[in-house]
Amino acid sequence: MPGSGKSTLARKIAEWLGLRLVSAGSLFRDLAARRGLTLSELSRLAEEDPSIDKMIDGMSLNEASKGCVVVDAHIAGWILKNVAHVRIYLTAPEEVRARRIAERDNKSYEDALRELRLREESEGRRFKIYYNIDIKDLGDFDLVINTSSFNAEEVFEIAKKAIELKLKTTNQCESN
Repeated sequence: MPGSGKSTLARKIAEWLGLRLVSAGSLFRDLAARRGLTLSELSRLAEEDPSIDKMIDGMSLNEASKGCVVVDAHIAGWILKNVAHVRIYLTAPEEVRARRIAERDNKSYEDALRELRLREESEGRRFKIYYNIDIKDLGDFDLVINTSSFNAEEVFEIAKKAIELKLKTTNQCESN
């Protein structure tokens, strides 16, 4: 979910375990910038052109299949279901996420909220059409954290403990 702290957590986990980080959001933002589009404009374009999502998701899946990587992507928990060792979903109330996005991107709360709603509506439609994924179904995730009550370090500590318990080790990629 945009503004939930997903990218911050992914970066912290990658640093902790010494793994590569692949960010679908960064890939999407880079593509928007290269095309001279806003994220909302590229999202609308992606609704008409499935190749945009398929390209970014394919890059994420390709990197994940190599192993020893943290994938930061809204859709990763579903499309990497058979590849990922641990799947974590972060959430927070819409108003909290909009406030975080406004602060991060230096924009008004109203603009952030409007863009957040447009993005989530667009992604929900696209993920259902392209992958038959219901983004409200979190049953395949190992851990779901509502980040509104925790700071970034606390979210990391919760996730870290879950990863340690799930993997029974701090790093399965130490030889890389």
